[in-house]
Amino acid sequence: MTNHKVLSSGDIKYFVKTRSFQELCQALQSLKGKKGRFLHVLGSPGTGKSANIYNALARLDLDVYDAFLFIDHDSTPDEVYKTFWSTIEKDMGVETKKDVYKKAGEYDLVLFADPFLDSEYIDENKVGLGLWTEENGPSTAPFYFRVLREYLVHRKYLKDLNIVTQTAWVLKYRGIRYDILTDFSVFSQILVFLLKIFFDVVQISYTKEETMEIIKNHPLAVTDEEIKMYIEKYGCRPRFIFEALERNQKS
Repeated sequence: MTNHKVLSSGDIKYFVKTRSFQELCQALQSLKGKKGRFLHVLGSPGTGKSANIYNALARLDLDVYDAFLFIDHDSTPDEVYKTFWSTIEKDMGVETKKDVYKKAGEYDLVLFADPFLDSEYIDENKVGLGLWTEENGPSTAPFYFRVLREYLVHRKYLKDLNIVTQTAWVLKYRGIRYDILTDFSVFSQILVFLLKIFFDVVQISYTKEETMEIIKNHPLAVTDEEIKMYIEKYGCRPRFIFEALERNQKS
């Protein structure tokens, strides 16, 4: 399998184990020796879903297929669907969908995270599924309907594999990215409740104390009072705080 790694070594070195991280580790470890599970990893933009996923996998004895996808900004839903399958078939060295499912079942889990959703950070000339969806809006719906149909038609094969996906339903408003599954109070809670009926769910979130610890553990750390000011402005979203610290450091 091609290795597409988004995280740097620093993401491992300065990572802090939080309550959400421990919950994620337990959920992932529970997949060992089992099949037919589907785990959604949720979290507001900036909480570090991928950092938690990859740090957890680095600590666990799991055989993972890390799916990847590189598509063009203006790809049609049909082109994305075909690229999705041709990419996996080529990487796995198989020729049919049935063989993909069979091969995928040999792993402890199949992961859909950064190299699949945010692959523009790996190849600036391409995009991942997340940015493609954000840029093309409602016109991407046919792709997701085809994925749903694929699930309904071939769900008998899914009982033989585990899927873990970094899940977000992003809405951009006035330049700020929100996740409908986590950022809209009661409405988000209802959606997550419904999601939990059908799937396993782990939500990455932090208390203010945990956020303080995460920021203080990094080389960019500032005083406690300054960190509190950043939390007040950006919430408990470490990535946004780190980006702000980097901007201030360069200015």
